[in-house]
Amino acid sequence: MLGINKDFNPRFLRRYMNLFDDIQAATKRYIADVKSKDFPNEQEQY
Repeated sequence: MLGINKDFNPRFLRRYMNLFDDIQAATKRYIADVKSKDFPNEQEQY
């Protein structure tokens, strides 16, 4: 229903969202921020 898994497509299921692509994009942005040392920054640390 939420589109977390692209490979699971039963006939009785209607997709209301495509969270797979959103989660994948967010994960890629997080990895890029960590590798570039942009995350965590001064405001995001104790």
